[in-house]
Amino acid sequence: MEIIAYFASALIGISLGLIGGGGSILTVPVMVYLFGVNPLLATSYSLFIVGTTSLVGAYQNFRNNLVSIRTALLFGLSSIITVFVIRKFLVPILPTQLFSIGGFQVTLNMMTMVLFALLMLVASFSMIKDKAIIETKSPAYSGHTLRLLIYGVGIGFATGLLGAGGGFLLIPTLVILLGLPMKEAVGTSLMIIAMNSLVGFTGDLGHFQIDWLFLFKVTGIALAGLFFGIFLSKKVDGSKLKRGFGWFVLIMGGFILIKELLH
Repeated sequence: MEIIAYFASALIGISLGLIGGGGSILTVPVMVYLFGVNPLLATSYSLFIVGTTSLVGAYQNFRNNLVSIRTALLFGLSSIITVFVIRKFLVPILPTQLFSIGGFQVTLNMMTMVLFALLMLVASFSMIKDKAIIETKSPAYSGHTLRLLIYGVGIGFATGLLGAGGGFLLIPTLVILLGLPMKEAVGTSLMIIAMNSLVGFTGDLGHFQIDWLFLFKVTGIALAGLFFGIFLSKKVDGSKLKRGFGWFVLIMGGFILIKELLH
């Protein structure tokens, strides 16, 4: 099982390198179901792994002038604050037993995985649909500042609570609302995800017992997968892979949802 778990860790990076996203949606299920990590701790580990991998990906894009620093800082302001507040103050006070419906006990661990499964389903539909996002030529930041701040809070909430990057939500927002070219939107999205995830992880310090050796090992494997995925992306049709990966995420999300609700 451990070998399968480490192979799945490589897939996280490979998917990021191949299709520019989606890998973070695998991190928590890999941690919980293959490594046997507690779901809440798994979201913390996910923040570090996703943040580090995204940072490396963002640096690769930055070298090619495909990251809008100003956009990342503007959009990331509200999301970073939201992520930090959730990880530092909300997560530590969440009760283990949330509520009960009749004789059915809803625990924090179960709710975390159910919400994550729902996020996986939303992400999978986005990848399977795979419609081209229409790039606009509207001036950036024109009349959209408040809406961007609200979106930033929403993405920060998802990242903070579930440890997922949310690139499938970020990229359409950056392209449609800010008029960024698609390639620049991907690089900027990685930068925002990196900032959100790593700042969120700092909010966890002191609240969890972190196994640093294990965390660095999995992160290193994911990074190796990232570079291998970037290499493969030059040889393989990314759109077909994205749809195939979407179906895989759909099946996994459905499996997790059923498993948790029937447990």
